[in-house]
Amino acid sequence: MSSLPQIPFASLRDVVRGRVVLPADAEFEDVRRPWNLAIEQSPSAVVEAVDADDVAAVLRFASTHAVPVTAQPSGHGATGRADGAILLRTGNIDSISVDPDARTARIGAGVRSGDLQRAAAAHSLTALPGSSPVVTVTGAALGGGLSWFSRRFGWMADSVLAADIVLADGTIRRVDDSDPELLWALRGGGGELAIVTSVEVRLRPAPAVFGGRLLWAATDSRAVAEVYRAMTRSAPDELTLWLELLHFPGVDPMIAIDVTYLGLEENAREWMRPVESLPVPLSDTRGMLSAADLGGITAEPTAPSAGLSRGELLAHLDDTALDALVNEPIAPLMTVQIRHLGGALSQPSDSPHGPLREPYAVYLFGVPASAEIAASIRAAQERLIASLPVTGRKPITFLTRSESLADALPVTSLQRLRRLKDALDPDGIIRGNFGLPDAERISSKNFDADMMGTSANGIPDME
Repeated sequence: MSSLPQIPFASLRDVVRGRVVLPADAEFEDVRRPWNLAIEQSPSAVVEAVDADDVAAVLRFASTHAVPVTAQPSGHGATGRADGAILLRTGNIDSISVDPDARTARIGAGVRSGDLQRAAAAHSLTALPGSSPVVTVTGAALGGGLSWFSRRFGWMADSVLAADIVLADGTIRRVDDSDPELLWALRGGGGELAIVTSVEVRLRPAPAVFGGRLLWAATDSRAVAEVYRAMTRSAPDELTLWLELLHFPGVDPMIAIDVTYLGLEENAREWMRPVESLPVPLSDTRGMLSAADLGGITAEPTAPSAGLSRGELLAHLDDTALDALVNEPIAPLMTVQIRHLGGALSQPSDSPHGPLREPYAVYLFGVPASAEIAASIRAAQERLIASLPVTGRKPITFLTRSESLADALPVTSLQRLRRLKDALDPDGIIRGNFGLPDAERISSKNFDADMMGTSANGIPDME
């Protein structure tokens, strides 16, 4: 039996200007790692592209040799699907151009949320940042993207006006509303269709931003959770509230309410007046801040680390759900976060996700310091999720490595994405973090809105 031909990955150095790192190179062990160090990935080569021409050259090479390509600008969102692929780092494509008059920004694929926020804040503008300043804007938008300001302005992806992409055959294209089908797919359809090298996004006015964290001992958890729930029932779209159950190693468990408000401090404090009935908090960092400082509210790690996460959407937050959240310690989990959704997220969206009807999301996170602890984290996540009113659908950014786009998107969106994939990348050269099922598997899914009599996200349609 003849052996398979060896792919000449070293020849990539002849066609790209960026650095090419191969398994035999001393630095390979470092550059192949994703942001989440609990994920193992073994690519065949790592290419650090410096521009769209580099990306095009990599894809032409990949198409010629029938090897997949996985893009990871900063390493976030990795699921292990880079095994055997060319791991394409686009973090060096990081230019930012802000047009304050048009309220738009054109940014490279490697631009991180905090960098864009600083550039926009200089003009009293904001993008739609998430909780972490080190996640790339493009990566988040390809997964839909939940922002501090999504209740006011919708998915991050809804603000994408255009994108510069490279197709599987190496063709460089600009996609805008002249190609509505492909633009729709890029607004939150995952990374299966093309490699994005830059996006143009809409910015929003942010002359005043209020935000911070209120922190209490876990002994106050039930009272804090009830006040949180009451505030979310009447919160305006400009106000975003997250409930955080926290248990860090060596520290007593705590509970927090994180807040952002697009507006003046006096208005925010009036909406949050119910917290004044609670015991005096251990700390209160709330105050006026720059839109560039939103990444500090939750103080998430800004260096790569290991983690096991699980995210779900909740149909409601009733007493039974509160009991499940606060009656037992969350350890070995480190955080359990409840995000208030609704507002603009529940409105029509020209994106694969469509409207997000669920009013809350839950996100559970633990650090797997050992295999034994990892198993206990997964068991704790399963137990808690089993006691909560989850709907079974979730945003792409909440998916785990064992899930696919079928766990996030409605059937009609999966079918549209599949048609585009078959037309643009029939050989499957581009490999996103989460797989797109083939047409036959999509048609066999049993969660179609039309079949179940529910909305696309599993919430009973009340209209």
